[in-house]
Amino acid sequence: MKVALLQYPIVWADKQANLRLAEERIAALAGKADVALLPEMFATGFCTDHPELAEEMDGEIITTLQRLADTYGIAIVSSLICIGDKRKGLARVLGRKLVNRGFMVVPNGPVQIQDKRHLYAHGGEDKFFQAATERQVFEYKGVKMQLLVCYDLRFPVWARNRSGYDYDILLVVANWPEIRIQYWDALVAARATENQCYIAAVNCVGTDGKGLKYNGHSVAYNTRLEDMAQFAPDEEGTRIVEIDLETLKHFREVLPLWKDRDEFVLGTNS
Repeated sequence: MKVALLQYPIVWADKQANLRLAEERIAALAGKADVALLPEMFATGFCTDHPELAEEMDGEIITTLQRLADTYGIAIVSSLICIGDKRKGLARVLGRKLVNRGFMVVPNGPVQIQDKRHLYAHGGEDKFFQAATERQVFEYKGVKMQLLVCYDLRFPVWARNRSGYDYDILLVVANWPEIRIQYWDALVAARATENQCYIAAVNCVGTDGKGLKYNGHSVAYNTRLEDMAQFAPDEEGTRIVEIDLETLKHFREVLPLWKDRDEFVLGTNS
């Protein structure tokens, strides 16, 4: 499987502009990659205090991405501000009724979802969003994937590859500011090595509507924590990496660290 990491700026609170930019980048990947990994909240930026930007799963964002996935034959991964239940109308979803919904839109197939588990209180996310209570594993073309949405990266229990074979690759989508980028660098590497998996982690670049600067540092590592893709600071661009399941299986069998794991049960947040 080939995964494309797309590092680029997000236009603050402008869905139409961001959907156009995403389409240009995804179209260029046709026949070159199986999965396109976009930054967190690619269609709006990290607009935690803009509930009016929320959509249902049959709204403009997912509908557009489904058309792109079907047209170009590529799965698309990111997150969006989503109305988290089946009730219609924003009036019913204000006040912790929204979710930061991670998703994988696949060609001609159902959308797979993983809501963000850990809400970033420092950025006001906890005031408008509710946290995931269940962990999902995506599967596409025989590859199992777990999605972490930005702040989730800091919490190893949520990402833990408990059986040693829960998933093959961690996907991370983020809006992670430059002021804390040293933690991003350390955490991405840690999540990969402790779970004996591939990891592909995408961050945005540019300055958002609140004046926060983002300098990227998107990266992918293989099972031996070797760089598969890196970006220069502030670089706008795309990198494509290839996931080799046989290499991953061999590495886990030769060095089965997961057998020495601690047992635990995930709790719930309400």
